[in-house]
Amino acid sequence: MIEPVTDATDEVVAAFARLVPQLSPHAPPPGREVLAAIARDAILLVARDPDRTIVGALTLTLYRIPTGLQARIDDVVVDHAARGRGIGEQLSREAIVRARAAGAVAIGLTSHPSRAAANRLYVRLGFARRDTNVYRLALG
Repeated sequence: MIEPVTDATDEVVAAFARLVPQLSPHAPPPGREVLAAIARDAILLVARDPDRTIVGALTLTLYRIPTGLQARIDDVVVDHAARGRGIGEQLSREAIVRARAAGAVAIGLTSHPSRAAANRLYVRLGFARRDTNVYRLALG
């Protein structure tokens, strides 16, 4: 089951403390205040398994630029123990539905080449690889 986070409960904070290190071992897990801000400013989706445990997450950001409403998917993560069950696909499909319903003209995302399963999923969902350069300036 996929649902949006509307409140940074103890359960949500604990789930992100478990999931974020699986996504990025060097990034500290977000605390309650950060998760509450993300839920307020973006669409924070979580996936629950049948026993209602949070086993995955995705952040969908909608933003307006001169060429139209854009959407971006970031920080897709599925718990190691729950991988291979289609949870990443469920999260991504829900993000697509929500972006389309909001009127976004496109959804962007990046995925490291080493994440082979994730890259195959995005292609299967209709995402096209773009011929562009990706730049990043670390600010801290």
